Amino acid sequence: MARLEKRVAIVTGAGSGIGEATAEVLARAGASVVVTDINVSAAEQTANVIQQRGQQALALEQDVTSQTQWDSVFAAARDHFGPVSGLVNNAGVSGAGKDRLEEDVGLDAWRSIMSINLDAVHLGCRKAIQEMKVNGGSIVNISSIMGLVGGAGPAYNASKGGVRLLSKSVAVHCGKMGYPIRCNSIHPGYIWTPMVRNIVESLEDVSNEEELHEMLLALHPVGRLGQPSDIANGVSFLLSDESSFVTGSELVIDGGYTSV
Repeated sequence: MARLEKRVAIVTGAGSGIGEATAEVLARAGASVVVTDINVSAAEQTANVIQQRGQQALALEQDVTSQTQWDSVFAAARDHFGPVSGLVNNAGVSGAGKDRLEEDVGLDAWRSIMSINLDAVHLGCRKAIQEMKVNGGSIVNISSIMGLVGGAGPAYNASKGGVRLLSKSVAVHCGKMGYPIRCNSIHPGYIWTPMVRNIVESLEDVSNEEELHEMLLALHPVGRLGQPSDIANGVSFLLSDESSFVTGSELVIDGGYTSV
């Protein structure tokens, strides 16, 4: 049996990058995957690729900052595939160019980044607990190495650090309540995705993607930047029974970035 056979998983921000790769990896592992993204055409493209491989996927438009849309996504997943057993809170923004310096970041920019990177994760966890507290499941929240160390903008750092501790809080709460739900965070290093490539526009000392790649490469002792599949494989593990004793933990997949 495939590691995720008979599982139903929701992956947010799955129209590109880490979310897209995660949806594909979970489907290959046997899960029925609900692919959500605020860009519904991108979500449909991901779902179509999965379906063309003979696997199960459903594409939905989702604004992760909307509580009512979280209700709708879980209802659609349940109606289409059955009870949800896995949630991957992946949708997020880099905030590049909006919060470079603490003294410069405006309240509107701060709130915009927090609403997507942290508030939305809370909404997803809250709904997942309501839906999974009887039959059980696993929640994986995509944080960042910048949730462990400083170095990005203050709002991004704070939002991703918040995801780390929110995940621990959810894990402890579910344990105390006797809910068979695990919750963990993943902390990627720099993954060569469209979101990372776009930060070149906000850097003064880097003029193109090639220079950005070389600069980031030097920060990772493993000798390469991450690929979306590196993170997707970690998600697959945390959603599976192979990680049944793992909860409230952070899985750092960073090519050695935080070891330097």
